[in-house]
Parts: sequence; structure tokens; C-alpha cells
Amino acid sequence: MKLQTLFFCLLILLLSCSESFAQILTVADIPLPEGYKRTEVAAKSFGKYLRQIELKKDKTVYLFNRLKKKNQSAHYAVLNISVGLKDLQQCADAVMRLRAEYLRTMNLPVCFTDNANKKYCWSNYLLKGWQSYLETVFGMCGTISLEKQLKQIKWTDLKAGDVFVKGGSPGHAVIIMDVATHKKTGELIFLLSQSYMPAQDIHILLNKNDITLSHWYRTPLDDYLRTPEWTFQTNQLRTW
Repeated sequence: MKLQTLFFCLLILLLSCSESFAQILTVADIPLPEGYKRTEVAAKSFGKYLRQIELKKDKTVYLFNRLKKKNQSAHYAVLNISVGLKDLQQCADAVMRLRAEYLRTMNLPVCFTDNANKKYCWSNYLLKGWQSYLETVFGMCGTISLEKQLKQIKWTDLKAGDVFVKGGSPGHAVIIMDVATHKKTGELIFLLSQSYMPAQDIHILLNKNDITLSHWYRTPLDDYLRTPEWTFQTNQLRTW
């Protein structure tokens, strides 16, 4: 009788966990710390688009060649967006991919510039196809060109869709996926996502510096934003 009771309790626990996990379907479903609420975003904004991106049920980050990424401890969730079959969609490329998909959905011009300020616009690649266009952008643009293309902003102006970027070789870029504020204090917190090298699934980063926030980040107390695989300076925040 005791074994039957134990089995029943374990079954209920497993079903409860499965149900809770199943409820996290999009970025908007990612839970908030107690006392916070998501900021309001316009219906057709980049921030609204990012919130609607689906998450994979499988939390494993895979590389472009379908091998598992060695470091599986840096992320909270994985975006349901293809990484492609080539080692191209890395850090800055993932940022540009998200921006490009949003602009295309809104029927807005999609253009990125390389280091020499040469433009690559989707309107010139219609016959070659969307994936061909993206691969061209990924091959010709990177952290240096992305840093040049974006505008520097202050912490007080931070919003979903903004980017932390350090141009260079090596360089890195992560994008703010969502923003929330504390209901009483107004303190701002945010989600970050990245791809990395080699090209891999875009994933929501964990905050290993503040376990109370788990996968959310707050304004640093010093001049550095520390993520699991890169440290940015706070003056490296950019917007479109």
C-alpha cells in the first residue's frame, strides 16, 4: 500500500512538472521574479515580436552540425529558430537574424551594412531566396559592422530589442529579449539571448551572478555586464 501511495505521489509530481514546463511556450511565458511586471510594448514593435518567439521543448543547445554544444550550463531556454546547416549564424548574426525576421514580418525594408558601409538589402535578393540572403549577410557582416550600424544609448533608455555589442575579433553580441520593472521600486530587469561560436541555437542566458534572478539581469552596480560566456561594458549598449 505504501509503495502504491509513493508511486501515485511521484506520478502527480511528474505530471505537475510537465504541465508547468508545457505552459512556457514563448518568451512572454518565461516566469518573472516575484514583484515584477513586464513593461508595456506597442503592438507592432520589435519588443512585441521578440516576446512572441516560440521556445523549444528540448532545452539542449545544438551546433549547426547537430552536435551538442559543450557548455550546456549557460542557458535557460532555446528559441525555436533554425541555426541553419553552415557555421554562419553566430553571435552578431543571431541578432541580425531576429531583427531581419521582424522587419520582414512587418513588410519593412531589411538592410544591413558591412565594415565598408556596403548595404545588403533583402529587396535585391528576392530571386535567390531568404536563406541565401541571410547567409550573405552573415558572411559579410559581423560584430564590427553591427556596432557601427547601431546607435549608442544610455541605460535609462534600455528596451527590448536593444543590443550589447563589442566589435572585434574576438567580439560578441547579445540581444535584450524582454524587459520588466518592479511594481514598487521601478527597478528594471531584462532577458538576454545569444548565439556563439561555432554557430548554434539562439538561447536565453542564465544570470550566474545573481541566483535570485535566475535568467533575468538587472543594471550592474559597476561598469560591466557579466554573462556566462562574455563580459560587456555598460557603454556597449546599442539600439536600432
